Amino acid sequence: MLRKIALLSSPSSLLEQPNFVFIMTDDQDLHLNSLDYMPKLKHLIADEGTVFEKHFCTIAVCCPSRVSLMTGKLAHNTNVTDVNPPYGGYPKFIQEGHNEDYLPVWLQESGYNTYYTGKFLNAHTTSNYDNPFPKGWNGTDYCYWNSTFQRNHDVPVASNGYSTDLITQNSLRFIKEAHASDRPFFIGIAPIAPHAKSVQAKADAIPYFLSPVPAERHKEMFPNAKVPRGANFNPGTPSGASWVHDLSRLNATDLDYMDSFYRARLQSLQAVDELVENVILQLEESRLLENTYIFYTSDNGYHIGQHRLVPGKGCPYEEDINIPMMIRGPGVPKESFDGLPIPLLEARIEHTREVRKREHVSVEYWGQNLQEGEIGTDWTTETPVIYGNNTYKAMRVIGDSYNLFYSVWCTNEHELYDHKNDPYQMDNLFSRSNVTILGRELDKVVSRLDTLLLVLKSCKGAECTLPWETIHPDKTVTTLSEALDSKYDEFYAAQPDISFSSCELGYLPQI
Repeated sequence: MLRKIALLSSPSSLLEQPNFVFIMTDDQDLHLNSLDYMPKLKHLIADEGTVFEKHFCTIAVCCPSRVSLMTGKLAHNTNVTDVNPPYGGYPKFIQEGHNEDYLPVWLQESGYNTYYTGKFLNAHTTSNYDNPFPKGWNGTDYCYWNSTFQRNHDVPVASNGYSTDLITQNSLRFIKEAHASDRPFFIGIAPIAPHAKSVQAKADAIPYFLSPVPAERHKEMFPNAKVPRGANFNPGTPSGASWVHDLSRLNATDLDYMDSFYRARLQSLQAVDELVENVILQLEESRLLENTYIFYTSDNGYHIGQHRLVPGKGCPYEEDINIPMMIRGPGVPKESFDGLPIPLLEARIEHTREVRKREHVSVEYWGQNLQEGEIGTDWTTETPVIYGNNTYKAMRVIGDSYNLFYSVWCTNEHELYDHKNDPYQMDNLFSRSNVTILGRELDKVVSRLDTLLLVLKSCKGAECTLPWETIHPDKTVTTLSEALDSKYDEFYAAQPDISFSSCELGYLPQI
């Protein structure tokens, strides 16, 4: 999206082009009410722009999600599907050639100055920061754990102070630098909050994760806050599929710990709330605010207790994939949208009307699931508890009269939830009898969903955004409801059922 807008630039019109500030938190939830504890964000961005209630990440883990965001490609096309090598991390980003062809490179080619501060990609460390340097940035100040920062091409330096506050300082410095230039700018701001604290007990060991660390001034806030107790919170009967379905119910001690973990997340976000305020005040002081689009989002969501899960992410459920997204800027209306395109330029209105027909989001994952917090740590080895069989392909399909989730796990377990009647994803309809959706029998609906998911499994380009046109090249079908017309029953009955032949740790295009 940003690439298309940036390429509208020409040397003679650079001063007329908008600026962009993109703030992305790390593991922030939408469904656990963290936004309710950020009044500055609400007042300065949400109330002044558009909030997207149905914004999804396509893979619910940090590095792959960030690479997808900066390349505009699904994880099966970036082939960055994990946080560390061999299947992911910064080295995989380099290996796949993305350092030559991603957002900041495109923006610079279009005449923009580009800056970045905060967390970049997992496995981008103090030992490989220059092997090679990330391309496309005029100025950088990357943050690693323990408030170690690496500016531009300098060597990494441990800094005194709280990491989010230091990222705020860097952001304000970049705004001032950008203001002094005669070019439009893009500034990426990526605080680590509210991510859990990472601890590596031994060299080359998998780190385990403790409660997030708030700034000292915020440590006593929200003493009575607790994880929201929705219908899927520590349910009495198992839910989900694969390893999730086999989880034991959490006990009272577990729940007390998770409430304290939740409070630490809220406390750590208070410095982010202050960051938002300071950035907007600096833009206003520099007389840049009226020509700057400000985005606020997260790389993925988070669960704490839902489906009996200890703190973490990486699952296909709504808490992990439906994430915050809000925008303010010139021409952005003050409203809330469900699943509509981002409204930036008047010239895109006709295009927007066409895009509204898109009703799906593809969600995918490969490999294992690492548990977080003290409750998710194996203290005999000082490593996180790890569950396998976390490879799946899933999708959300949302229309005027339907709101569905469908997933197939590598264990060949299926899940189908009707969010209109079951927003907490507790009633798996897939194995139920006498179920109808949109007036059609379950097997007729599943045959359509299987075919759609097979296209999305390895789609590229337009196939990913307009998959129904791949299935129906004559363009007679653009939605699930149209596909459910009985005249297509024979066609869909002849399509293969979707299944996995194995549970892999990464994406293998040849399979």
